[in-house]
Amino acid sequence: MHRRIIAPGALAAASLLLAIPASAASYSPGAPGIGDPYYPAYGNGGYDVSHYDLRLQYQPATDELAGTATILAKTTQDLSRFDLDFLLDVSEVRVNGVKATFATSGQHELEITPKTPLPSGTPITVVVRYSGVPSTKSAYGFNTWHRTPDGAVAADEPESAWWWFPSNDHPSDKATYDVSVAVPNGTQAISNGTLQSTSSQLGWTRYNWRQNKPQATYLATLALGRFDITTSTSEGGVPVVNAYSKDLGDNDGSARASVERTGEIVDWLSGYFGPYPFSNAGGYVPNTTTGYALETQSRVYYSPRQFANGANTSVVVHELAHQWYGDDVSLKGWKDIWINEGFARYAQWLWSEHEGEGTTQQLADYVYALHPADDAFWTIAPGDPGPDNQFELPVYDRGALAIQALRNEVGDDAFFAILKGWPKEHAYGNASVADFQKFAEEVSGKSLSALFDIWLFQPSKPAAPAARSASIAKASQAPVQPKSWKRIAATNDVHGG
Repeated sequence: MHRRIIAPGALAAASLLLAIPASAASYSPGAPGIGDPYYPAYGNGGYDVSHYDLRLQYQPATDELAGTATILAKTTQDLSRFDLDFLLDVSEVRVNGVKATFATSGQHELEITPKTPLPSGTPITVVVRYSGVPSTKSAYGFNTWHRTPDGAVAADEPESAWWWFPSNDHPSDKATYDVSVAVPNGTQAISNGTLQSTSSQLGWTRYNWRQNKPQATYLATLALGRFDITTSTSEGGVPVVNAYSKDLGDNDGSARASVERTGEIVDWLSGYFGPYPFSNAGGYVPNTTTGYALETQSRVYYSPRQFANGANTSVVVHELAHQWYGDDVSLKGWKDIWINEGFARYAQWLWSEHEGEGTTQQLADYVYALHPADDAFWTIAPGDPGPDNQFELPVYDRGALAIQALRNEVGDDAFFAILKGWPKEHAYGNASVADFQKFAEEVSGKSLSALFDIWLFQPSKPAAPAARSASIAKASQAPVQPKSWKRIAATNDVHGG
């Protein structure tokens, strides 16, 4: 090692510079968007959140929600002002214990100006007091707060937080959560993670939920109503909490016959993807009129319509696969949606094979043959579909075709090492399609640029199917429909806003 000698005069000058505070000119507002090209106004710049503590009270009869959000974060630049994404009515904001001024702008921006500027690297505690009726609030012409006969549900994609808590609403800023909700006695509050405790007084019951692993804001969920709650533990030791609205009617039996298999399916998926990444698993089925399911972290949201035709374990597989692909490893930007949806769809194909209802290769052959070359299906590129096509069928089905093509290219040993290694490589973080390609190349030892380009980025039908047999490509050959295809094709966890 070499010690650099600094002249006394230079040392004195350096000490003097350190004593001078940064000029006011060095402070600037954080950006009102995090920089996602699909959703430029979503998220915010200038800080990184580590924890949300939400203390809420909800009245089902009037849909009135009141709360205090305490947000722990650290500044990433010299900040004169910063934004949160939020829609309800704010009465007070404090930054590090001191009242701050605030204003609203745009569709969903809460602009906060602390009393004194915040240097980069400063830990901050932001307290926001608020109230309102979420069902009366809208942004960009939609509302993602779903009223039910006995309460409400917050579960949507790519946004739902604005209607119930202020946040840095982008998947790249993940945080842990404590969600404490008081509801009238007889009503339950369901959220992510583990139920820490309940308490009752003065006609209200408070439910305290904790998510102790990093979670994207759109994966935070809240269900308020009257539920039948079941608890169990999977054979592999994962605690499972499920909840069913007490007024599901004819869908009640089929919903339970599906969702009660959560523990079994979690253990089965662990064989492909590695250990389950969270402390708790489960799902809930409220009495909503939406048609989709959503991978809300550790507590999946299912619409009753997913079970209208009978039991549907395929959708349970899809949403639970997201716990690894989408929740544990989250996308860096919304254009990376293929990593979420392609692998969740492929998990359904694996389940079909497990159930003896068609192999992954048969399903790939069927999808490829189903869509002729001039079908618009092939014009959407799963690797960068654009915001208008982000939740369209090709992202799911062409996305799964790409995965079967990858499997055929690298062989089963490397393929299954990739499936299990990816969640371990990026545990509780964020990654992109480019990151996945690089990882797959490292594990397989093959260059995969051409394969990824053909299957994920070209707006045309590949010249050869994911199948190894060239006979499948013949246009005159009628596709053989596997037993499970209709159920799988109906299972898209699309944005319902």
